[in-house]
Amino acid sequence: MTTTGPGQLREPWLKESKRAVNSLRDIVDDDDDLERVSWSGEPVGSISWSIKETASSSISPPEGNLQKGSSSYAALPKQASSYSLSSFFKGRNKLGSFQSLSDALSDAGVKSYAPELRRPKADYKDYSSDWSPKDTVRRMQRGKVCSLERFHSLQEKLMLLDEAVAVHDGNVITAVLIFLKRTLKKEILFRELEVRQVALRHLIHFLREAGEQKLLLDLFRFLDRTEEVALSQYREHLNIQDVEKRKEFLKGCIGLPFSAEDAVHVQDHYTLLERQIIIEANDRHVESSGQSEVFRKYPRKASILNMPLVTTLFYSCFYHYTEAEGTFSSPTNLKKTFKIPDKQYVLTALAARAKLRAWHDVDALFTTKNWLGYTKKRAPIGFHRVVEVLQRNNAPVQVLQEYVRLVEDVDMRLNLATKYKCHDVVIDTYRDLKDRIQLLAYRCKVERGSSEQDKIDSILSNSQIRWKN
Repeated sequence: MTTTGPGQLREPWLKESKRAVNSLRDIVDDDDDLERVSWSGEPVGSISWSIKETASSSISPPEGNLQKGSSSYAALPKQASSYSLSSFFKGRNKLGSFQSLSDALSDAGVKSYAPELRRPKADYKDYSSDWSPKDTVRRMQRGKVCSLERFHSLQEKLMLLDEAVAVHDGNVITAVLIFLKRTLKKEILFRELEVRQVALRHLIHFLREAGEQKLLLDLFRFLDRTEEVALSQYREHLNIQDVEKRKEFLKGCIGLPFSAEDAVHVQDHYTLLERQIIIEANDRHVESSGQSEVFRKYPRKASILNMPLVTTLFYSCFYHYTEAEGTFSSPTNLKKTFKIPDKQYVLTALAARAKLRAWHDVDALFTTKNWLGYTKKRAPIGFHRVVEVLQRNNAPVQVLQEYVRLVEDVDMRLNLATKYKCHDVVIDTYRDLKDRIQLLAYRCKVERGSSEQDKIDSILSNSQIRWKN
């Protein structure tokens, strides 16, 4: 099990138990009695189409982007304007900034073209010629406006879809699918797409991008893809803001037909949120009452609710490190309950205690005792990583050089010691290597008259050391 969060399933949006997903609006305007679709996938006259067409009216759009023979929906091809079909769904333009539907409407460039949205139908007569499905698809590729409404029969519509798939242009395929989704019963559409896997993948991608969850679930049920139905239903927890309702929703998800591995993660997600609710309520009370020194000195910056497992562990190590394992907020309890690997636990605990400058806790974290009672330092993450964490938290040189000295690789130890000015470690290492030349060179780097220079002089004058050079 990984420790990025109990909500980590196969898809990217399940890698953390808290991943914000905004509801997406349907951008297709269905109020036109004659739907015309451009190569970009939006009906002519829709707001998004207007933005795209007005921004790229003087630039010819590129050809399709899918590789010949590709069986995936892949990325949609780049367009000449600053908006793509995918980026508009996500509310972003190419520069990465968000633009809402209302923002698009208020754009100065769009306003100047607003009269074009409702041109007389007579102006479209050039686009209503009796083109074949193949000609229509070719015109869509070139950025020409084409009427798809003239394709009435199921056979013609399927020929149009097959031609779109044949040209390997993701946007043309999506535009045709929008038309078919609007004009066919969903049972007929699903049945035909079941034997057209490329188009099917495009539709699944489109429905996810557009947030059409109900139709997506209907499609998965039709295809008997029960695990994907479960995953899609599970994803709905992201839209539930009330934490108690989200917890109950997750509890209901536990019985869904997940794979064995995913079922464990969903159970862990429910358990973690249940635990977070208890910790949050208790800590809010303790903090407001002023009973705890750590809360007074380090007030909480955010709620623990809906945070990933590793964030919850850090929080627990920061505020509840010394608690007994029997409490829900105990770090060792979290480690045991969610089977957190030693490396992850140690690294997280180290970061939390170093931030508090609790050097005694840091020392205890790496100190082990054998059956004879002898103590030894051991770090499952490697002492070089310990040094890096300590240095980022401004650990004193005395603490830092203790762990630099424990780095086994000599070159790495010397690099770290030199970088962080742990002079004693550098001097002792060159002495142990019997490297007189490097010791002399380092003597020039320390402060004149310092204790480090005196130490080097004492070592160099020691006649019992058999120098290698």
